[in-house]
Amino acid sequence: MRDEITPELFTKLVDLAAFAFDPAEAEYLRTELNNQLKAIHQLETAQLDPDVPHAFHGVTYSPASSPPLRADAWEPCENPDEILAQAPQVDDGYLVVPDIPHTELD
Repeated sequence: MRDEITPELFTKLVDLAAFAFDPAEAEYLRTELNNQLKAIHQLETAQLDPDVPHAFHGVTYSPASSPPLRADAWEPCENPDEILAQAPQVDDGYLVVPDIPHTELD
């Protein structure tokens, strides 16, 4: 089987995701991704009985086996001042989070 993720395609994907890999890491990851695709192609060749329903996730849950949803109830924190005292910066009872710098994608 030929590699489905070529070095050129991998480089494009890495650039789009704004990742930075050294050449050895990049080649290792590209090889591993192609191995995963190969395994998927092998699984696709497995013959299944047409009566087997499609699975949308690994575990099937029926209403009988699923626990009931819990009520969405607000519960006050017993010690908010102690918790806020551990934060590096607080303003009027709210945690101050530093601005996350970002760049525009091309």
